[in-house]
Amino acid sequence: MRTSNAAPAAPTAAEVSYLDAVSQGLAAAMEADENVFLIGEDVGQFGGAFKVTKGFLERFGSRRVVDTPIAESGFTGLAAGAALMGLRPVVEFQFADFISCAFDQIINVVARHHFRTGDPMPITFRCPFGARLRAGPTHSQSIESYFAHVPGLKIVAPATVSDAAGLLISAIRDNNPVLYLESKYLYRRIKAPLSLDPVSIGSATVAREGTSVTLVTYSVGVHQGLEAAAELAKEGISVEVIDIRTLVPLDVETIAASVRKTGRAVVLHEAARRLGYGAEIAAVIAEECFWFLDHPVVRIAAKNTPIPTSPPLEDAVVPQTAQVIETLRKVVAT
Repeated sequence: MRTSNAAPAAPTAAEVSYLDAVSQGLAAAMEADENVFLIGEDVGQFGGAFKVTKGFLERFGSRRVVDTPIAESGFTGLAAGAALMGLRPVVEFQFADFISCAFDQIINVVARHHFRTGDPMPITFRCPFGARLRAGPTHSQSIESYFAHVPGLKIVAPATVSDAAGLLISAIRDNNPVLYLESKYLYRRIKAPLSLDPVSIGSATVAREGTSVTLVTYSVGVHQGLEAAAELAKEGISVEVIDIRTLVPLDVETIAASVRKTGRAVVLHEAARRLGYGAEIAAVIAEECFWFLDHPVVRIAAKNTPIPTSPPLEDAVVPQTAQVIETLRKVVAT
């Protein structure tokens, strides 16, 4: 295996998009290690469904950028075999919704293999996920809870430009299988200077400090939370926003420290409410912080229905910033 010992790149002065951060993080990992390769539908000649891998075929060649038939189970199984032979495959699902076609391979092969044999299984699954693009019920799903229940898998969900690159680099270097949930909605909506420093898996961050209430969230929810916090600050309500970044393993210490300080907790995510990942976070807060809570833990999530294609209906289903503001206001007031 060839790896690079070069110092991490300094943040670039120019701002780049979330999409470009994913692309540059992937390219950096492929440059650093010749065993890293990309596989999936249209990742080569077409440059990926969202153009994340545009130019990769010309840059890295057809042995490392592999176009496949529409057969998620097949190319996921191929990637598992490649990982067992010492390679580090990055599997792209055009939309996270399609990962269900590879459920058997991921659950019964990839997630279990290390526990059965002790061998590493270094696969990264890139999953463009989430709603708000008017893409309908089969191209808008949040799939994190399906896999968070399964031992042997790690799950990350970056919300910022540098985390998009840094968590991807760390995921590819990890010897465990990692689901990398990249937000389609954020692809071209946020920009910031980019750092290619790896970001530790399992480490949450305080996106905004506050004292009145803790909002625990990830991905798009971080931006909604920051917007809500800025608005509520005008009323004297101080919201602490925790970006968990990694769902599995969850940084319980950072969450608990915040809730013990504020005494109130709200959990926000875009997935459906019933058995969504927010239920796990809420349970952890109840277990770790019960005697510090001045109010029951509250969840904000999508309604328990498929994501509609109609813009007004989609907006009615997924959490909106106004709902976040109103919920936080009520939790602080009672």
